[in-house]
Amino acid sequence: MNKPLIEVNDICKTYPSLAGDIEALKHISFKLERGEFVGVVGKSGAGKSTLVNMITGVDTLTSGSIRVGEVEVHQLSEDQRNVWRGRHIGMVYQSFELLNQLTLLENITLAMDFCGNYQGKKSVEHALHLLEQVEIGAHAYKNPTAISGGQQQRVAIARALANDPEILVADEPTGNLDSQTSQTILDLFLALQKQGKTIFMVTHNMNLMPVFSKVYQLSDGVLSEKKAKKK
Repeated sequence: MNKPLIEVNDICKTYPSLAGDIEALKHISFKLERGEFVGVVGKSGAGKSTLVNMITGVDTLTSGSIRVGEVEVHQLSEDQRNVWRGRHIGMVYQSFELLNQLTLLENITLAMDFCGNYQGKKSVEHALHLLEQVEIGAHAYKNPTAISGGQQQRVAIARALANDPEILVADEPTGNLDSQTSQTILDLFLALQKQGKTIFMVTHNMNLMPVFSKVYQLSDGVLSEKKAKKK
């Protein structure tokens, strides 16, 4: 029997404050199978971004464990987690996080360079292919400020795919987009799922629930599974 791709086991995250400890995540457990498009819905402040940071190893756990593939993420050192994340996780953010002083093409090849995967002409060709895949290839040599928000998010997805990760993790990727552009981005994620990518997405938008193959709700740090209603 195949193991889940991601296994989150009884994780907690507590932040100290002058008013006392704040429990951001409370005994959360779930599994992601390969090829799933899993959504976590919840209001602002529910702990969604904290959960993303735990899965990707950006922040450390208070207790519990997270296994991705064969890797126990929080047994790695910070440097090891940085390298692991760059090679195995594609990140997509609400605010795109593109470097405005670089072209769209350079934003993608830089992601390869950070992971030691840059191979000159071959990497440039791969980056151009990714931009074509997200239907933005005609703008490859423009800077992010010269294109729309929806186009920037497509570039951010192309960058997330730069090192061919098995998993895409998206933190409110449609939060800054209008409804039509949001649907375009969701359609792109669905196409990537059909290509075999596993996608984990957090959002405050309850209307997106029908998109996901599995849905969880996060409220005050507590996770519960919801039944996804398909359109």
